[in-house]
Amino acid sequence: MIGLDPYRVPGPWDPKPVADAVEVGIARFAEHGVGVETCLFGLDGSDDLETIVSHTLRARPWECVVIGGGVRKSEDQLELFEQVVNLVRRHAPNAAIAFNSTLTDTFDAAARWIDIPGPAGSG
Repeated sequence: MIGLDPYRVPGPWDPKPVADAVEVGIARFAEHGVGVETCLFGLDGSDDLETIVSHTLRARPWECVVIGGGVRKSEDQLELFEQVVNLVRRHAPNAAIAFNSTLTDTFDAAARWIDIPGPAGSG
């Protein structure tokens, strides 16, 4: 899951509820026996987005990459969204690209594109 680190997004807001919701969403992967890794970056200027995302995407083959709403929903982040999509295309060309609707449905977004382990005939 590629997204914004809520603790490094500038503004007068409380990032804890967002961080908690990210954790709830990520926990659902473990509940279903599916591995997940997060690649979070800040908008505070402290990250080299291309280096961080490229490194994560090259670390292993990915079945699916979920791009979070914080990256794609804000019109003023359009160039950021394009950059992330193109990094996924370049460094994880065989991965499906999925989009979550909320922070807690990240697993659902990925599940549309991956095989879910489970009893015979259930996934």
